[in-house]
Amino acid sequence: MSFILRRTETPDLERLGRSLADDPRQAARWILAAAGAGEPEAQALLGQILLDGLGIQPDAVLARDWFAIAARKGHAMAGNMLGRCCELGWGGPVDEAAAARHYHEAAVRGLDWGMYNYANLLATGRGVERDEEQAFAWYQRAAAQGHAKSMNLVGRYYEEGRVVRADLQAAFECYRRSAEAGDFRGQFSYATVLMGLDRWDEARHWLCEALALGHLKFLRKACDELRRAAVAEVADIAEAYARRCTELEATAS
Repeated sequence: MSFILRRTETPDLERLGRSLADDPRQAARWILAAAGAGEPEAQALLGQILLDGLGIQPDAVLARDWFAIAARKGHAMAGNMLGRCCELGWGGPVDEAAAARHYHEAAVRGLDWGMYNYANLLATGRGVERDEEQAFAWYQRAAAQGHAKSMNLVGRYYEEGRVVRADLQAAFECYRRSAEAGDFRGQFSYATVLMGLDRWDEARHWLCEALALGHLKFLRKACDELRRAAVAEVADIAEAYARRCTELEATAS
C-alpha cells in the first residue's frame, strides 16, 4: 500500500499503522517521514517498528530515542514504552527508577498500560518504594478501563484479601471479566474458580483458552497446578499443558 502525502497534509497515521501488515517497508518509510516532521504519534510508532524490526532494520537504541522524543511531547504510550526499555534494558542500561517515572507519567496521562506497569513496580518494590495499596489502586484504575491483565490482578487481591478485605464474589467477577477480555492468566484463574464450583464444562473451556494463549513460563506453572490438583475431570487438559510445554521447549532450544 502506498501513500501520497503533500507537505500541507497531516499523515493518516492510523492507516499507516494498518498498512504495516500489507507493505511494512513502504509504511516504515512514511512513518519515518512523519516522525521526522515532528508528529508524536509517528515518532511513537517509529520507536515500535524499530524495536520489532517491522519494515525496517531493528535498532533498539534508536527505538528508545524515538520513544523518548515522543514522550517529551506528552505521548502516553511512548512514555510507557520508554519505561519498558528502561525496565528491560532494551537499547540501553536497565534503570528501574527511570522506568517507574516513565510509567507513572503515562499512568497520570490516563494510559491503562502505564497504570498496570507502574502498579507492577509498586507491588514488587522495583525502582520505587514498595506500596501495595497504591499498586492495588492503579490496578483498579486500569481495570476500570477494561485492561484485562489488571482485572485478573484485582481479582487476586480480592481472593487473597491483600490490602482489601477478602471478597470471593468480587474476585470471581474480576476473573470472569479478565477471561472474557482475553488474558490467559485471567482465563486460568477463572477456570480454577469454576472447577471449585463443579462447573466443569465452563472450566475446561477456559483452561483450553489459556492453553492456546499462554507462554512457556505460565504454562509450566499452570501445568504443575493442574497436576497437583489431580482432578479427574481435567486430567487430559493437564497432559495437554505438559505436551505444549514440551513443544515450546523444543522450539526454544
